Amino acid sequence: MAEFDVIVIGAGPGGYVCAIRCAQLGLKTAVVEGRETLGGTCLNVGCIPSKALLHASHSLHDAEHNFARMGLVGAAPKVDWAQMLSYKDEVIGQNTKGIEFLFKKNKITWLKGWGSIPAAGQVKVGDEVHTARHIVIATGSEPSSLPGVDVDEKVIVTSTGALALPKIPKSMVVIGAGVIGLELGSVYARLGTKVTVVEFLDVVTPGMDGEVQKTFQRLLKRQGLDFIMGAAVQKAEAGKGKATVTYKLRKDDSEAVLEADCVLVATGRKPFTDGLGLAALGVEMEPRGQIRTDPHWQTSVPGIHAIGDAIAGPMLAHKAEDEGMALAEVLAGKHGHVNYDVIPGVIYTAPEVASVGKTEEALKAEGRAYKVGKFSFMGNGRAKAVFQGDGFVKILADKETDRVLGAHIIGPAAGELIHELCVGMEFGASAQDIALTCHAHPTFSEAVREAALACGDGPIHS
Repeated sequence: MAEFDVIVIGAGPGGYVCAIRCAQLGLKTAVVEGRETLGGTCLNVGCIPSKALLHASHSLHDAEHNFARMGLVGAAPKVDWAQMLSYKDEVIGQNTKGIEFLFKKNKITWLKGWGSIPAAGQVKVGDEVHTARHIVIATGSEPSSLPGVDVDEKVIVTSTGALALPKIPKSMVVIGAGVIGLELGSVYARLGTKVTVVEFLDVVTPGMDGEVQKTFQRLLKRQGLDFIMGAAVQKAEAGKGKATVTYKLRKDDSEAVLEADCVLVATGRKPFTDGLGLAALGVEMEPRGQIRTDPHWQTSVPGIHAIGDAIAGPMLAHKAEDEGMALAEVLAGKHGHVNYDVIPGVIYTAPEVASVGKTEEALKAEGRAYKVGKFSFMGNGRAKAVFQGDGFVKILADKETDRVLGAHIIGPAAGELIHELCVGMEFGASAQDIALTCHAHPTFSEAVREAALACGDGPIHS
């Protein structure tokens, strides 16, 4: 008899959610986690702490730029960096302790330590071997770097080091104009750091809607971020509390050097599967290092499953959570499903950026006939009242059926507004369905309705 029904390796969003759902469905469940706290990268050194610092820096920006306009007169607050980091750590603690409570509530065993899989049905933690009918690999991902860039997490840092710098740097070079680089770059820019972003491609946030990319970069430039686009970083070196970044422009091969107090390496992430023993087990891998799975998250070895950043697909916490819940349903003999066409992506800068479904570029490449409904937040009364009139909502709908194919938002609360469109797409809604739904006034969400109206006879406030 197996000691457990399910052992999950990794207690990040995918792992702990999978474990909780397994336990709720009556499966005896354990989770292997080597960190001192649960929650994985997301809760400890990723999504949650970065949002805390984003909120703090946004509040400072409001105090410096908007309070006086509202009649709130007085000196802008000074930044107590140690206290800001303490606040961030408090937020982390509240969340990780919450996961511990949920483990106890659902009678999930925490196997503390780093796990490996010596054979199908077995998980080794320390010197002990535990058995299970099902093993779930939810080990997440780790930052990837570039040749010639040696990370020391002091001067040349990943997102982990950037969340715990001993002081606010006067200057920072961010390598990579993706989500992590732009979020953390905007934090430090608001705190007074001179931020320069160096990106290999000619656009920020690769894969996003092209119109959103251009607007986003323009707004970030207005906030003080500098961009060097089409630049291939050759090396980054630390020395005497400073760092130098050497890059080469792709258009003419000209080389230049930047000096900064800190370099943030934000060149993406890669699956973290080292030490599991997958090669010896014969687990098949994808060319880019992800674990290969079938539509039910089963690996090539029976009884071993994988979810989240360790497998193919967008490296998003909520994608991992969805997979974790769906896999738990499968392991309990039920039906589990993830609609990969309706997974939103959000960038938590100011303004926020959110998207779901197809971009215009993708629809053009497919040769699909579509129509665009667009509405600017400058026509939204609530947005103008809170100094957030920049940006727009864009809805892409099938030209014949009016079915919503994708949506892209840059503006206030974009990360919240996108979910109305996600629900609509999940139920096969048309743009007209959204346009005919009454939206409360005054709300940011009225911009979504106006964009839906723009897919038909036209918006009211534009």
